[in-house]
Amino acid sequence: MSGRCERIRVPGGEVSLRALHWGEPGRPTLVLLHGGGANAHWWDHVAPALAGAFHVVALDFRGHGDSDYPEDVYVGAFSDDLDALLDHMEAPDAVLVGHSMGAHIALDRAARIPGARALVLLDLAWGSVRGTHRAARRALTMRFSYPDRDAALARFRFLPGSAQVAESLRLAIAEQSVRREPDGRWGFKFDPRWFGLPYRTLPPLAQVSCPTLLVRGSESPFLPAEAARAFLDEVPGARLEELAGAGHHLHVEKPDAVIEALRAFLQQLP
Repeated sequence: MSGRCERIRVPGGEVSLRALHWGEPGRPTLVLLHGGGANAHWWDHVAPALAGAFHVVALDFRGHGDSDYPEDVYVGAFSDDLDALLDHMEAPDAVLVGHSMGAHIALDRAARIPGARALVLLDLAWGSVRGTHRAARRALTMRFSYPDRDAALARFRFLPGSAQVAESLRLAIAEQSVRREPDGRWGFKFDPRWFGLPYRTLPPLAQVSCPTLLVRGSESPFLPAEAARAFLDEVPGARLEELAGAGHHLHVEKPDAVIEALRAFLQQLP
């Protein structure tokens, strides 16, 4: 079930972002950050399970979902979006949970600005099998469109592909991930231009001072087991959990296991 919708303006520009809210605002804040080409609705089936203990907020980064699609694209823009959200909510101590690209943005924030209560990184792309991550980003730079909404829904797929996602969940996410283009055809809710840019260089990871959980899908091509173990050496006190049988999109492939891992980790926070 989708959360309450809010528009947030990024200071110093004309960009407006869409955020979804679940739970009571007085509770500790937990922010969900989607991966590249995704949107806040990829968390619709996860957020309600966390809303009993947290005020849960899922953000559409610019150029994704129902946030603005500005003409100007630049390295670091998504980090500006997260900073704007946390400033707007007056929640510098929020728990940050990110998947893939969103995990990279969350990690950047935790290393750059101390104060996060905790950090959860779902299949962060880190030391991936040679060329796999680059190939996926290159695929996201392509703009596809279809003659009608039904055709776009039928063609919606996860990248990299996954045969493990329940068809009902794939369709629910697809229904929130297609839009009508100016030419009348139907495409997907993200701007491919963003995937021609590199990620911003991360600050030294030793600066991450909050409890950190790295969750890896055992079949993920983007986070090999040896790279995940090496990551633990760079982030003080980080922990690793591996979900058997999951690939890169572990929160849609194994949502119950991800929710259980999140709850177990978050219950141990001070």
